[in-house]
Amino acid sequence: MFHIDVMSRRPVYEQLVDEVEHYILRGVLLPDQQMQSVRSLSMELAVNPNTVQKAYSELDRRGIVYAVPGRGCFISSSARERIGERMRQGLGNFTEQVYELALAGIEKETVISCVEDAFSRKGESNDTGRGLDEKI
Repeated sequence: MFHIDVMSRRPVYEQLVDEVEHYILRGVLLPDQQMQSVRSLSMELAVNPNTVQKAYSELDRRGIVYAVPGRGCFISSSARERIGERMRQGLGNFTEQVYELALAGIEKETVISCVEDAFSRKGESNDTGRGLDEKI
């Protein structure tokens, strides 16, 4: 289910955190759903179990998952809200990126069209949420 790019410069644990958040936002991972065990996921992804544990610890620190001793990790009931809150804090970066697009000569209508496309894709079940840059 998770896609990790071993050739990426981004650490694997960060990619895994992003993938979990991605699937929570799209409703694939649901509140109180149990996550795969560290051992199982590390074998599936062919990564060190410590890497998966680091990702799970980061998700726990963010309040996205919670651990039940002896049972594993589960998706928090407030995971979606916490992810949304963190993303709202990044809107300043989005504004700066839009400003950079404007400086580069990208038309306002093109940027607005991309935003509208993203919102229209929100409910599509097979949407990966990636690849919106093809319009630009």
